Amino acid sequence: MKSNGTAAKPYHHGNLKDALLQAARQMLEEEGHSNISLRKCAVAVGVSATAPQNHFANKTALLTALAAQGYADLQAYMRKDLPDGANQSSRRKAALLGYVAFAQDHPALYELMFARDRVSSSDADLLHNVGACFVILADIAKGFGTFQGDETKTDAKQQMFIWSFVHGYAQLLTANRFKKDDMQGMTVLDIIPELGN
Repeated sequence: MKSNGTAAKPYHHGNLKDALLQAARQMLEEEGHSNISLRKCAVAVGVSATAPQNHFANKTALLTALAAQGYADLQAYMRKDLPDGANQSSRRKAALLGYVAFAQDHPALYELMFARDRVSSSDADLLHNVGACFVILADIAKGFGTFQGDETKTDAKQQMFIWSFVHGYAQLLTANRFKKDDMQGMTVLDIIPELGN
C-alpha cells in the first residue's frame, strides 16, 4: 500500500503509543486540541489509520492520555531542583513557581488538562497523576493563612486557597492579563506577603 508515492511503514511500530502521544502533543501545541485526530496522528508517525485504535479507542482516550502526561510533567515542574529534605518554605516556593512555569511553557496542554469535556475524568492514569500533584499542593498549603469558621475544615480551606490562587494566577498570566505598569515584572511569590523576597 502506498501513500504519496512512498511505501507505508509497517503496521507494527517500535513504540507506537509513545509516538502517537508525541505527535498529538506537537499538534496540540501548534494547532490546539480541536485539530487533533487519531488519523492525523497515524499519518504523522507513518502507520495505518486503524493502527492507533490498538492503544486509543477514540480521540477522548488520546486527549486523556495527553492530560495524564501533562499532570506528570506538572509534578516534575513543581519539584524541579528541590534538594532532598528541603523545608516547607522551599517546597512551597518551588511548587508555586513550577506550576506557573509549566503553564507558561505548555499553555495548550495546561488548558487541556482542565478541559473536563475533552478528557475522561475516571481514567486511572489521569487520576493517579492528578492525585500526585494534589499531594504537593496539600503539602505546601499546610499552615498557610488563617481561616475563620469550622476549624475541622482548615486543611481543606488552605488547600483550596493555594490551588485556586496559583491556578488563577497562572491562567491570568498566560492570557496576558497583567498589563498595568505596576503589575509588570512580578512573580507569583511577590503577591503573597508571606513568601515575598
